[in-house]
Amino acid sequence: MPKRIAVDQFHGDLLDWFDRHKRDLPWRRDRDPYRVWLSEIMLQQTRVTAVIDYYERFVRRFPTVEKLAAARESSVLAAWSGLGYYRRARRLHAAARNIVRERAGKFPTSAADLRALPGIGRYTAAAIASIAFREPVAVVDGNVERVLQRILGKRIEGEHLWQTAEALLSQERPGDFNQALMELGATLCVPRQPKCLVCPISGMCATRGELRSDRKTAPQKKRTIFYALNSRNGSVFLAKRDNAAALMPGMWELPEIPAVNGSSQTFLTLRHSITVTDYMVRVVQCEPLEGIQGRWIERSRLARLPLTGLTRKILRAAKVI
Repeated sequence: MPKRIAVDQFHGDLLDWFDRHKRDLPWRRDRDPYRVWLSEIMLQQTRVTAVIDYYERFVRRFPTVEKLAAARESSVLAAWSGLGYYRRARRLHAAARNIVRERAGKFPTSAADLRALPGIGRYTAAAIASIAFREPVAVVDGNVERVLQRILGKRIEGEHLWQTAEALLSQERPGDFNQALMELGATLCVPRQPKCLVCPISGMCATRGELRSDRKTAPQKKRTIFYALNSRNGSVFLAKRDNAAALMPGMWELPEIPAVNGSSQTFLTLRHSITVTDYMVRVVQCEPLEGIQGRWIERSRLARLPLTGLTRKILRAAKVI
């Protein structure tokens, strides 16, 4: 660790700022390991603002790890529907069953033991262990990486990055310190136009602004896709993905159809982005095409069904749900 960083002052300034300015997030109101774990899984590849409503609904439906373990997978997927990356939900469910059946409902208390559970990697294990059980173990996510690189004024990655985070970690308040670093990266030390004037540790920062990057971002691909929406007698026609499908197995969706010529036939148009692809989604009202395997689903059942995120978005836009 560079000598110019006074570690005690760094801890004090950052934690004092966090105590005064941290966001009031529902999973921060206690250190319940179930809720910390759930929030960390939901926050993987998903923004905080998008997670809050899903988190609160999920906790109302599955308030304990025992309730989650006892649920059917389809019910868990239905509650998760719209958050995307559904493998997270399946692994969450598998881990809950492991905790209840193999560990008598008790969470492992160390990062090393937490990593034995499905869906828990190095970062997630460290976050849960430090926040819920106060284990002095550092976390590294995208926000922490950006903050540390700007403080040092250089690109660091891999094991060097983790070692740097460990060297800076507060031993007295590891969970709060980890959250403070992530909070700083999410609210002030943002990717573009960081708010250095109000940053509590700007005096120790070598960069004080954006760190020049030589990395090239992948170009966004564009694609137009068409879906058929057929709703009648209080029901909607949906197709179910094969349980062996590589993406979103077992999820329900509107049938995808070949391109339709003429904008007059389009009932609804919306945008949908997944990783590096930007989709123009055109929805056509038509009868189910011959050869498409599907079922008529009553509207009242849709909320309990594991729908793909795009299908849920379309049905909401069409005011079906």
